[in-house]
Amino acid sequence: MNKLEKGKLLTNVSLKPFTYWRIGGNAERFYWPLNLQDLQQFLKTLPENEPVTFIGLGSNLLVMDAGVPGTVVVTQGALKEMTQIDSNKLRVEAGVACAQVARFAPRFNMVDGEFFCGIPGTMGGALYMNAGAFGGETWQRVVEVETIDHRGNIRRRPASEFKPHYRHIEGLNENEWFTAGILQFEQGNGQESLEKIKAMLDKRSQTQPTGEPSCGSTFRNPQGNFAAKLIEQAGLKGTKIGGLQVSEKHANFLVNKEGKASSQDALDLMALVQKTVHDKFGIDLVPEVKIIGKR
Repeated sequence: MNKLEKGKLLTNVSLKPFTYWRIGGNAERFYWPLNLQDLQQFLKTLPENEPVTFIGLGSNLLVMDAGVPGTVVVTQGALKEMTQIDSNKLRVEAGVACAQVARFAPRFNMVDGEFFCGIPGTMGGALYMNAGAFGGETWQRVVEVETIDHRGNIRRRPASEFKPHYRHIEGLNENEWFTAGILQFEQGNGQESLEKIKAMLDKRSQTQPTGEPSCGSTFRNPQGNFAAKLIEQAGLKGTKIGGLQVSEKHANFLVNKEGKASSQDALDLMALVQKTVHDKFGIDLVPEVKIIGKR
């Protein structure tokens, strides 16, 4: 984590340390709130037309080297409260890492949320894109959310107001961001749940380049197929453009091994993968990664 002072508006802050890919330029203005109340007060001070971008762990994010205009709000380590509501519900703020959710729920014998251990992001990002892993998806567990708007107003909204899809949702308004999710789990054996999580993480470390900078899965899986399988069958494993390379371990991961890749390297390698897979199989790969900043 970048050692920056919370609760203070800064200018021209590098976003590289705030992304898994370690790629990207500066935030024109940068705010790392103390907590939810501080975030509310801060948003109320912004001009109506100020562009605002929220980022969590930056795991599924490509920041352009030219930087991000307006204000970037970082939620990781800020919106970090996680509390038990009743025997099968948790309130999880947007800056909490999904892996923490997976391990926290079994303390109260809440199970069937083990898949969260495989999502390398925060709850805010998981809600925004209906993130999933190991066959589970975030919105399968959501019963309610809390959001904040450009003026700092907080709303509680039932899950029924949203339509979750594969890696995206409908229902979130412009200039509205998730601040928390109310998740519901099944009751079961917490110790067995923790053992299941360990097995999942062991499997992930064997099949994914978890120790190398990447954005996680780069492309969505096409219906009835797997992006990694198509990329591998297209002969692209190990293909490199600039500082970015298709992982030899998992073809749907593009890795910035030496930390020298540019945002243009990422765009070019993604485009090459898409063109090659389309030419060979007639399948269009859709990026899962979100791109922010000036092109």
